[in-house]
Amino acid sequence: MTGLAILAAAAVVAVAFGLYRRHVDGRFVAHADATPTAWDHVAAAASGTARGERATLVQFSSAFCAPCRTARVVLSDVAAHEDGVHHVEIDAEQHLDLVRTLDVRRTPTTLILDPGGHEVLRAAGAPQKRQVLAAIAQIG
Repeated sequence: MTGLAILAAAAVVAVAFGLYRRHVDGRFVAHADATPTAWDHVAAAASGTARGERATLVQFSSAFCAPCRTARVVLSDVAAHEDGVHHVEIDAEQHLDLVRTLDVRRTPTTLILDPGGHEVLRAAGAPQKRQVLAAIAQIG
């Protein structure tokens, strides 16, 4: 009987955690930029990339991350269809110093930088297209 109670408790905890992650993954939240400009650090890691005139979508991903592929498709699509928006993808494993500097804790993580290169919004997990468009509209 005790085994069934433990199994039931574990199932409840797992379902609760799954619902929580489903609720928060990909949602953009305001993030105070602790660095002078996040773009300075990103540009050093991803040489040859340009900052967007309206916004820059910076995606941190890793090689074996399935949600990273989804995020790449969504962010690239938004950047292709929105004027002044650029998408930059950073391999988190290759740029651990940048990951630490910008406090990236999981992949995929998407930062939205304003025209000045300051981080204004951040999402952990793969965002949906509507979430990205709403976030870009939010920063003007």
